[in-house]
Amino acid sequence: MPRGYNARNKSNNMHEFNAILTRVSKPARYTGGEWNSIVKNWKTTPIKIALCYPEIYEIGMSNLAIAILYDILNEQPDVLAERVFAPWTDMEVVLREGHIPLFSLESKHRLSEFDVIGFSLGYELTYTNVLNILDLAKIPLFNYHRDNSHPLIIAGGSCALNPEPMADFIDLFVIGEGEEIIVELLKVFRGYREDKEEMLRQAAKLPGVYVPRFYQIHYNKDGIVSSIIPTLPEAKPKIERRLVAKLPPPVRKPVLPYIEVIHEHGIIEIQRGCTGGCRFCQAGMIYRPVRKRPQQQIEETVAELSKYCGYNEISLLSLDTGSYIDIEALVNKLANQYYTDHLSLSLPSLRLDSVTPELTELLIRPQHKITLTFAPEAGSERLRRVINKNIPEQVTLETLAALNKDWINLKLYFMIGLPSETLDDVKSIIELIAKIGRLCRKSRLHISISILVPKPHTPCQWIGQETEEKLLPKYEILKRGLNQLGIKFPWLNLKASQIEAALSMGDRRLSKVIYRAWQLGCKFDAWSEYFNHQKWVSAFEEHGLDISFYANRRRTVDETLPWDHIDTGVTRKFLETEYHNLWQAKETPNCSHGKCNACGLQRWSIACREKYKTGITNPILLTD
Repeated sequence: MPRGYNARNKSNNMHEFNAILTRVSKPARYTGGEWNSIVKNWKTTPIKIALCYPEIYEIGMSNLAIAILYDILNEQPDVLAERVFAPWTDMEVVLREGHIPLFSLESKHRLSEFDVIGFSLGYELTYTNVLNILDLAKIPLFNYHRDNSHPLIIAGGSCALNPEPMADFIDLFVIGEGEEIIVELLKVFRGYREDKEEMLRQAAKLPGVYVPRFYQIHYNKDGIVSSIIPTLPEAKPKIERRLVAKLPPPVRKPVLPYIEVIHEHGIIEIQRGCTGGCRFCQAGMIYRPVRKRPQQQIEETVAELSKYCGYNEISLLSLDTGSYIDIEALVNKLANQYYTDHLSLSLPSLRLDSVTPELTELLIRPQHKITLTFAPEAGSERLRRVINKNIPEQVTLETLAALNKDWINLKLYFMIGLPSETLDDVKSIIELIAKIGRLCRKSRLHISISILVPKPHTPCQWIGQETEEKLLPKYEILKRGLNQLGIKFPWLNLKASQIEAALSMGDRRLSKVIYRAWQLGCKFDAWSEYFNHQKWVSAFEEHGLDISFYANRRRTVDETLPWDHIDTGVTRKFLETEYHNLWQAKETPNCSHGKCNACGLQRWSIACREKYKTGITNPILLTD
């Protein structure tokens, strides 16, 4: 039970906890006790770690990183790992009114009792939730206000590739893939847990660890970052992203939620990384090189997920599932083995130039619809060349026409605000959707349109997001055109997208802005009913900062960027070349199908280095 109030005995504890649950809308978000959850002995386990995705339970339980780390950490005999998610607003009211500190799901211990709290940062609009969680746990928010008596606060995830906006709150960031570095950090923690400052010094020596307090950020007269200087010998000028050469075994006994969550199916990561080279896509840059899981390991994991979890659907996950080696043979074998057991397969993130009708036919299960997701991104071929997703319209139409089945739902993703985009490019989205609709009358179309948010470590990191003034006419064109086609088009939250862009491209000064926004009541900023643009504007203005300076300003390629001290493996030279290719609408071929593009990964990957030296094609990066 939560230990934030005066508990007299176990019976009273249970009574008080049950009283809390009667006051919230979804009690199962907080009860724990799910199938496959792990509860270790609190008194006899020396190291206690709380894993947190800073969103509600339904979203956090769908996060694969949390599931992977939960498995790895609980395999350590002297470590217990428990989960915590952002409490919904009704639970927050109950906690604050009762002066009850936020607690973990497994043992109901206060977060402040844990040795380490690890946040997975996957979305910038969850930053205020991180602060709210720490405050509900009664833990000082700023790292310089915490001492040895407080938990070590660490963070990883894709947003950690620009750690500066959250640098004042986090003790150390894990840069890159966490499966190996988390075990190395445990060794440091065991040796120096009584002296946090020395622990951080020792941790800073590890590749892939960034301790922000050991770096000074300097700005020029225009407010642009001029230098990022280490202040201690242990602090490295460049933090190299960690990557695992061999993917660890997939999670085979994930925790099964009591309530419906975002992803109601089993997940197997069949490969990691993508070499498609889409110029706006951060994941395609920061998860290189491609590493493929052996087919036998996938088959064994499907068997265990079916046995221990009872899923009726398994998702074969990757950034480009259709490019997995002999994907048709894999799906065929799994379908023959499991479809009679009412288990279906799904393939997210398919490219239109890699899927075949034969592959989709293998996904058929009697009386069961499937959803195939594709991302054309742009309507015109010119703009697709700009973003290096040069799939000809004819290929798109032929592929989707072949998928015109009454048992297939088609989900298509598009984007506006792309570099050099014109109003005619926006109209071409409607024209393309109309053509697809005529060809795919049997299928149900779902259309999703988002706004480009420039991300660090991509060729788009220099462009700046389009302003609301430029985006509104494009929105109106889409709204009218799609309504005429009978397709619902929800409102695009242009203001929330601008805040996301500012946080994505921000520097350390934004820590104070995030703190002020939270003070003003910002939280659950990803939820339209809670996002408050004016409070964010006030937070920026109170600190003399301009949202547009971060979100909408086009940067010069020689500018020092707030994340220049983070080395993802993809070189700045490669990104600059791609940035210039972008404006010329020049295609860069996928290196999996041709010569090495010298993105920089040849420094770290044996297969990429061999290809770079010899010019061989199709290096197979199996993790067996």
